[in-house]
Amino acid sequence: MNDALRALLHPQSIAVIGASTDFNKINGRTFKALVDKGYTGRILPVNPKYQTLLDRPCYPDVASIPGTVDLAVVAVPAKHVPDTLRELGRKGVKVAVVFSSGFSEVGGDGVRLEAELKQAIRDSGVRVLGPNCLGLVNVFENMMATFSQFSLGPTPEGPAAFVTQSGALGTATAGVARKRGLNFGFFVNTGNETDLQFVDVMGAIVAEDKVTVGAGYIEGLKNGPGLLQVAEDALARSKPLVLTKVGRTKAGAKAIASHTGSLAGEDAVFAGVIRQRGIIRARSDEQLLDFVEVFSQCALPGGRGIGIITRSGGAGALMADRAEEIGLDVATLSEATTTALRKVVPAFGSTGNPVDITAQGLVDPNLMRESIKILLSDPKVDVAIAWLSFSEKQADLNVRNFVEAKAQASKPFIVCWMGMPDAAGEQMRAAGIPVLRSAEAAVDAIGALVQYAEARRNWQADAPARAALQLPALKLPAAAGPVSSLEGQALLQSCGVQTAAAKLATSADAAVAAAEALGYPVVLKIESPDILHKTEAKGVALNLKDAAAVRAAYDRLIGNARTYKADARISGVLVQAMAEGTTELVIGLQRDPTFGPVVMVGLGGVLIEVFKDVVFRAAPVTEAEALRMLDELKSKVVLDGVRGAPPVDKKAVARMVSAVSRFGAAAGPRLRELDLNPVLAGPQGATAVDWLMVLD
Repeated sequence: MNDALRALLHPQSIAVIGASTDFNKINGRTFKALVDKGYTGRILPVNPKYQTLLDRPCYPDVASIPGTVDLAVVAVPAKHVPDTLRELGRKGVKVAVVFSSGFSEVGGDGVRLEAELKQAIRDSGVRVLGPNCLGLVNVFENMMATFSQFSLGPTPEGPAAFVTQSGALGTATAGVARKRGLNFGFFVNTGNETDLQFVDVMGAIVAEDKVTVGAGYIEGLKNGPGLLQVAEDALARSKPLVLTKVGRTKAGAKAIASHTGSLAGEDAVFAGVIRQRGIIRARSDEQLLDFVEVFSQCALPGGRGIGIITRSGGAGALMADRAEEIGLDVATLSEATTTALRKVVPAFGSTGNPVDITAQGLVDPNLMRESIKILLSDPKVDVAIAWLSFSEKQADLNVRNFVEAKAQASKPFIVCWMGMPDAAGEQMRAAGIPVLRSAEAAVDAIGALVQYAEARRNWQADAPARAALQLPALKLPAAAGPVSSLEGQALLQSCGVQTAAAKLATSADAAVAAAEALGYPVVLKIESPDILHKTEAKGVALNLKDAAAVRAAYDRLIGNARTYKADARISGVLVQAMAEGTTELVIGLQRDPTFGPVVMVGLGGVLIEVFKDVVFRAAPVTEAEALRMLDELKSKVVLDGVRGAPPVDKKAVARMVSAVSRFGAAAGPRLRELDLNPVLAGPQGATAVDWLMVLD
């Protein structure tokens, strides 16, 4: 794989199979682009129709090529691709880019043909990018193994790389980037991913010294653990990864038995897991380019404090609102900062945050430069936005002021310049100053900077705890299906999960004896592998304070169970001691088809499906990461205590989340799902009072 990826990204020789004299055709455009762009490796056209192409020898077949071939570009009809790969394999070619379409993407006979292609890959040993792809570009080496429009026109070098599963949208995004002055050093379209996948290519590109930012467009992810490994490598190299993934509202997992299963939609899991690994999610192709721009040109901020300078009070308010919405801190400026600002800001302006230099900034553009310097000197400001509009007559002066401010600043800032002249944008970007064209886009870009900086700091700080994570040795029941409550309890307790004490009773007398042993008040719950949601079957009785109440409840629960499901297998009634807690949470595990075991925490109880306030991570997680999960909940204020209620012991909850995550990682594919719902959390700790475990 490594040899193939090196040959793909840095080939010393390229054979173009099916090269044509018609340079408007797919099989002619690539050959022409390689020649025109000055690719210095060997360019080897193959087509029995020609003896030469552009004064270069053209070979009748692969076997006739002298010497070795690193990369082959295959532009022949789909039905000929398998045999072409076998021919390449006999030549010792490591990797091929297959432009040809007509495979699984068209259905029908194309599916059969793609299966034949896979067999040819195995037979030949040739790794394949594609089929049905636009190929790739390495601008640093003028390597244009593509028929995409990306190869047309100027292709200046840039520090970002773009890997896309969509050819047309990817080309359009790259084209827009070029117009914005953003240049991709690598552009790769992975097509059908019959062999080489998005993760393989992105992993190789992240390791490239000249690449500082990775960007990608994903429609479907086949290798979740691989993506996480790429993300970890990118974090270690301090190279941000920005992804746009479609399907935010599509549920990729169906409910089986647990709430975790029903809430573990593809996108919810994807969002939580990539956040855990520092991958930044962009909502759109345009936002992806915004993020790439700021990551390419900005240092990382040291915190969440944002300072705002504007020539419009309205724009300042708009940006302050958006900053608070996405979790940034609109910094309260120190007295020293406001005193310094008063010396430069007009009396009718504002020296708070946002700082409003008013329209006086049009009269004296130097106000913006001085205000930036003062604002960034405030200890609570970690990053700043400067907002202005139009100013064509003063564009050059504004650019000089921003360049001077950047030279003197030790903290990052970006510029929001609405109606910016194109020439000014080119000068700003040449000076390494990111400039966006709308207020909200600018704030969102700073949010991405802050999110990545925090993720990287957290990942580094958690390294010792991750290394110390130990998975328990589990002996799971051999049978598939729901695990009995007592068996599940024993497994959870062996991993450090605190559960409410419980005994199984098969008669009313046994239930009374169990209650007296546990101590009143108690809870009774029906125990049946055929009744997984006990509340729906009226199979729960709470706060039973004496023997008479227990006897009556036992008989009632058995009767309710028979009414709910006449043929249910009833093991008895579970007797539990009443647990204390002020807040109901849910902690769960789900075997995700893409990422494997994932852990969930959220607001629990019977309304979990209504509020859906949950957060996911790939298992296992450290206690510190579990605390961050709690901090992402929309209802996190409840954990701090509301209406006089004491705050929840969040560290105890985090310990339980981490313990459950280790259980899931140790259980592996045998564990289909696990729900602890509710977990009663309070100032004294956290106790699981109900649990549902399902095995494959």
